[in-house]
Amino acid sequence: MDVFYVTGNDGNKAEDERVLNYIQKALEIDASVVNSIRSSIGEYTSIELSGTDRPGLLSDVSAVLTDLGCNVVNAEIWTHNARAAAVMHITEQSTGSAIEDPKRLSLIKELLSNVLRANGNFRSAIICISSPEETHTGRRLHQMMFAARDFEKLESVNENSTGPYVNVSDCADRDYTVVTVRCIDRPKLLFDTVFALTDMQYEVFHGTVITGRKEAYQEYYIRHVDGLPISSEAERQRVTECLEAAIERRSSEGLELEMCTDDRFGLLSDITRILRENGLSIRRAEISTKDGKAKDSFFVTDVSGDPVDPKIVLLIQQQIGKTVLHVRGKSNVLPESPKETPRSFLFGTLFRCRSFQNFGLIKSYS
Repeated sequence: MDVFYVTGNDGNKAEDERVLNYIQKALEIDASVVNSIRSSIGEYTSIELSGTDRPGLLSDVSAVLTDLGCNVVNAEIWTHNARAAAVMHITEQSTGSAIEDPKRLSLIKELLSNVLRANGNFRSAIICISSPEETHTGRRLHQMMFAARDFEKLESVNENSTGPYVNVSDCADRDYTVVTVRCIDRPKLLFDTVFALTDMQYEVFHGTVITGRKEAYQEYYIRHVDGLPISSEAERQRVTECLEAAIERRSSEGLELEMCTDDRFGLLSDITRILRENGLSIRRAEISTKDGKAKDSFFVTDVSGDPVDPKIVLLIQQQIGKTVLHVRGKSNVLPESPKETPRSFLFGTLFRCRSFQNFGLIKSYS
């Protein structure tokens, strides 16, 4: 039995009957709902990219696709620990449909591979071009970053002393491993932690999540799919690092710039070029188009990872248009990692965790 207390992304009680009915049908695994979600499948070609991150990478990728006559319909880009991953949906600019010509697809893959390898990557770039699969984009990005081993710290990456607190300990009397997480609260946090455990082949048997105004506390009782708890210090360390990475990937690092305007061919290439020319580095991005309108969000820092100079933002707004580009957020500062989490605060009704999508801001469940 699972009990969830939820609000909408605006923090208010969810009262829209359409949203509530959608959640109920989706949790009941109604095939018609899944089919309606995927009604556009086949109308575009899916590109998955992963490799080493660098300033201007999205600008270069967008420029190549524009030169090849490819229109970006939707995209989501993550960066973490010097790695980058993207899922992009593209169409043929001349027809507005999916790209099916094998020679065209081969050329796209070759040129994008050159872009990802331009900096002498420490790992081989990975590119997959195919018809869209029935998978959640966020979960797929987690899997791609996990495969790129972004949980491994690089010497060139500074340690984040204010990151999430994760503790993995034994519960010998009940033959479980206990995972405790404390970090800043945000939408989709529950989604990220649960699927990180799932993709590492662990099952969650019981757990409690409680959120305050800013912080979230999570406690899970887990076992490996073979039925055994974690038995070694190396495995315990790996789970800790992977959960930290899963939480940090979607964290809103940097300043959020939101662009809303009429869609046109080459728009993403132009916008990312302007950001690049003004010395900004894109840490995360969400690209979407609907009914002739483009709505893009970019989380940016300067190329060193420092906060953006407000004068630079004003300059970019003058180039793009103040009515087109809006500042939506500020640099996100995580709280200091606590030395310990009060266990008495975390115990509550136990639940059996299943695979599910996170439809809004989870406030608490037990």
